[in-house]
Amino acid sequence: MTAPERTLDLVVTARREEAEGVVSLTLARPDGGPLPDWTPGAHLDLLLGDGLERQYSLCGDPAEGAAWTVAVLREPGGRGGSVRVHDALRPGTGVRVRGPRNHFALLPAPQYLFVAGGVGITPLVPMLAAAEAAGADWTLLYVGRSRATMAFAGELAERYGPRVLLRPRDEHGRPDLAAHLDALGERAEVYCCGPRPLLEAVEQHCERTGRPPARVERFQPREAAAAGADRPFTLVLARSGLTLTVPADASVLQTLRGAGVDVLYSCEQGTCGTCETDVLEGRPEHRDSLLTEAERAESASMMVCVSRCLGERLVLDL
Repeated sequence: MTAPERTLDLVVTARREEAEGVVSLTLARPDGGPLPDWTPGAHLDLLLGDGLERQYSLCGDPAEGAAWTVAVLREPGGRGGSVRVHDALRPGTGVRVRGPRNHFALLPAPQYLFVAGGVGITPLVPMLAAAEAAGADWTLLYVGRSRATMAFAGELAERYGPRVLLRPRDEHGRPDLAAHLDALGERAEVYCCGPRPLLEAVEQHCERTGRPPARVERFQPREAAAAGADRPFTLVLARSGLTLTVPADASVLQTLRGAGVDVLYSCEQGTCGTCETDVLEGRPEHRDSLLTEAERAESASMMVCVSRCLGERLVLDL
């Protein structure tokens, strides 16, 4: 059964400008007490009020047990979360958070290529430290519009030297992703976070060349494969004893909420993992942007905000 998520009331203890349009926030308990452990790749939900929730990667040091750090790009044309973070969160401001949660964990490997685009550097920062501590052979390829927009670029280059390849487009043009990917050994792992075109370019090259799939974290849902018309199906909730019908024009999440079932959710796009729910019987039609192909084949869980059923009946651990 999926473990319940923690909600904490924290306070902003520091705010720092990391690049043009990017601020980092340090969060701690008001009493300075310890925070839950986390691992590289984890992210938090910031509960910003009025139903506004957004996910941001932890980019500090997991060994710093009394503070968490996130970095946020201001996106005026976005859905409002980043603007509220930039405008409302200052040192001394309280903020409610949920998590941490990790769908982008760093697996042991002798070699890594980390590819970051813009603020996609955030989940990779603690991964670099972990790879370095493990003695792995690693390289960071970090692209952005200009150096001024690339958070943490200077300190990463100073700390790690030639392992960090900074490639602002106004100086270098588009990076040669193929050259970096083709230079990797067979046991190397590729981790990538950034805008959709960057992730798709990495994924498509791995597929064309027969490399194992890259491990990616997305800001936006990936483009869904063509699917047939949605149809109704039966939903059985094993713990609560309810049997529901999910209509063709509603999601599993909407059906659960309509029946008064308490289930956590946030993005409603299949990207954050908040609504991941264990599947006990049936075959989900996975439409999320998180699960790997192996996880989809196993179908031990599903994201109820977007995914549906391939058959007539699903049994969930709810």
